[in-house]
Order: sequence, then C-alpha cells, then structure tokens
Amino acid sequence: MSSVKHTIGLVIYPDMTQLDITGPHQVFSFMPNTQVLLLWKNLEPVVSSGLTILPTTTFAECPQLDVLCVPGGSMGTVEMMQDVEMLEFLQKQAQVTKYVTAVCTGSLILAAAGLLQGYRAACHWAFREQLASMGVEVVPERVVIDRDGRITGGGVTAGIDFALTIVAQLCGEDTAKFIELLLEYNPAPPFGVGSPEKAGSQLTQTVLNMGKPLIAAADTASKKAASVIQARLT
Repeated sequence: MSSVKHTIGLVIYPDMTQLDITGPHQVFSFMPNTQVLLLWKNLEPVVSSGLTILPTTTFAECPQLDVLCVPGGSMGTVEMMQDVEMLEFLQKQAQVTKYVTAVCTGSLILAAAGLLQGYRAACHWAFREQLASMGVEVVPERVVIDRDGRITGGGVTAGIDFALTIVAQLCGEDTAKFIELLLEYNPAPPFGVGSPEKAGSQLTQTVLNMGKPLIAAADTASKKAASVIQARLT
C-alpha cells in the first residue's frame, strides 16, 4: 500500500444529503496515511437529514488538499449555489487542489462556482437539465472522470463508487479493491429500480412530482448562475 500522505476535505452544509458525505467518508477512512477533514464556515454542528455532524476544520483554516468533495442535498444545495462564501472557498481551493469533486447535486454547486464549465460530469438524474444549463456536458454515468482532476458521482449512493474510484487514483487499484472487499461492497438492490431507465415512467414521474419545488428552485438558481458565469466570460 502507498506510503504517500493524502489530505481529503469533505464540505458539509445544513440540509445536505448526509449519505453523499458519510459514504465516501467511510471509504476514505480506510485509506492509508490519509487525513479526512469535514469542512464548513465555522465549527458549529451541521444538521443533515436529522443527523448532527461536527465540522473539523473551517474554510479559513483549510490546508492544501489532495481532494475536495462537495455533496448534494435538497434546498441546502440551492442555497449553496448562491452562497458567496461557499463559492469563493471552492474557487480558491480549486486553484491548488489536485482533485475537485462532487457527489449527486454537489455538481450543481461546483458548476455555480464556475468549476465545471466545459467538463463532462455526473449528477442525480433529476437534475441533469439544470447542470447542463450551466455549460456542463452531463453524462448519465455512475462516476465520471474528466481531464485535470474533475471527478463527479451520480445520485446519492454513487458516493461509494466515487470514493473507491478516488482511492484507486491516489493509492492504486489494489488498495481500492482491498477497501471494496473490506466493506463487502457488493450491491444487490432488492427491487432494481434505482434509475429512471429501470424504474419506468410511472414511478419516475411520481418521484419527479414529489421533487417539483426543489427542481424548480434548482432551475432558477442554475439559470442565475449561468448568467453570472456568462457575464464573467464576456
């Protein structure tokens, strides 16, 4: 196993989807010689899906990272797409971080920060249109790697696949395989309807109907971000 030291920063924020971070965190915790940080504006507890998570480092005190990862969420994601402090932190870190990454709708936040334009990227299936509207080439895959260190995962549970992919990048495939077996990561979903293609139109529409307010809010935020990015480029 590799003896090289790595530092991974997982951004957290209120109303995120906790599995977007806790899945990768569990994988990364088994990496050798690795420090995993939970990053937020301050050290106050962050509540996500009823789970309280404690930040370990603030944005201001964040060291140079090998991996920066942004999770998705519900309305928390929409807020972070418009949060100046969050966007400026991501832009600053992207200048020195080896891998700038996201899970689920965290890709929307990276795009709002101007960090995914022209890149291939994944996100939750219900928000692909919003991601594409910000100049991102959306790819309906579980994990997408593009060029100089942009790695993105699809919806929520893709965070584990995403994290194992990063382990392979940093420590080699043997270490990633070791962790995959250690976790007994051997998915066998009981119903096999975890994507629109498998779920069919009726179930897919039911999920979309439930998420209408969030999708509409993300649509508004993505259009606003797209106009800001376009103005910056002209």
